[in-house]
Amino acid sequence: MSLSPAPLADAGVAAHAVGPGLALAVASGLALLGYVWVGLLRAGAGEGDPAAGRPLRSVPPMALAWTAQFVALYVDISGYGLAMPGARFGFAPALSMTTWLVLTVYLVESRFLPLHSVRRVLAWLAAAAVLLAWSFPGESRPLAASPWAPLHWVLGLASYGLFGVAVLHAALLSRAESRLRRKQSTAGGLPLLQLERLTFQFVAAGVAVLSLAIALGWWFTPTWRWDHKNLLAVLGWLVLTGLLLGRRIYGWRGRRATRWLYAGAGLLLLSYAGSRFVLEVILQRTAAAAGA
Repeated sequence: MSLSPAPLADAGVAAHAVGPGLALAVASGLALLGYVWVGLLRAGAGEGDPAAGRPLRSVPPMALAWTAQFVALYVDISGYGLAMPGARFGFAPALSMTTWLVLTVYLVESRFLPLHSVRRVLAWLAAAAVLLAWSFPGESRPLAASPWAPLHWVLGLASYGLFGVAVLHAALLSRAESRLRRKQSTAGGLPLLQLERLTFQFVAAGVAVLSLAIALGWWFTPTWRWDHKNLLAVLGWLVLTGLLLGRRIYGWRGRRATRWLYAGAGLLLLSYAGSRFVLEVILQRTAAAAGA
C-alpha cells in the first residue's frame, strides 16, 4: 500500500504533460498549414489590389499561421506544463521567434508598402522554422538567478528580429539595384532611397537593442566568459556598429553596406542559435552541463 501513491503521481505528471504537448502540436500544425498554403500560391495569384476591391487570398491563411505560431511559441518558451517553475528554450525556438518577429513587421509594412513579392519566401522560411521548433522544442531552464535575465533574453530576441527585418530590406534593395543596372522596370516596387533608409533604420534599432542586451548580460552574469556565444555576439555587434559608422562617416551604401550587414547578422545567428545547435543536436549537451 505504501507504493501506491507513486504510480498515481506518475500518472498525474504524465496526464499534465499531455496538455502542453497537444497544444504545441495543434498550434504548430495550424501554423504549418497556413504557411504552406501561402507558399504554394502561384506568383501573383490571390495577391489582389485593395484599391481595386479584389481580395487578398493569401492574407487570411498568413494571419492564421502567424497567430498559431505565436501560440506555439508561447506554449514552448513559457514553460507551460513544466513540473518546476521556469522556461523552455533552445536554438529552434530562437529561430522561430526571429521569423515570427520578421513576419510581424512584414504584415504591418505590407499594408502600406508593396511587399507582395517576398510573401511566399517568408512563408516557406516561417514554415521551416515552425517545423524545426516543433522537432526541437528546447530544454527546460530553471528560474533565472537574476531578475534582469528575462529582459536580457527578450532584448536579444528583439535584436534578432530587427536584424532579420534589416536583412530582408537589404535583399529587396539589392534586387532593386540589380534590376536597375539591367535597365529593367521597377514599377510596383519600393523606391531605392526608401528601401535604403528603412534598412539602416532597422540596423540602427537593432544595434541599440543589442547593445542593451550585451550590457545586461555582462552586468547580471556573475562570471563573464569569452565563450563562443559571447565572442560571436560581440564580434557581430562590432561589425554592425562599424557599418553604421561607415555609413555616417564615409557614406557607405550598396554592395559594401549589404555585405557588412550580412556578415554581422551571420555572426549573431551563429552566436546563440549556432552555438546552441552544436550543443543540443551535435554534442547533445544540456545548457547546465555546458554552463550556458
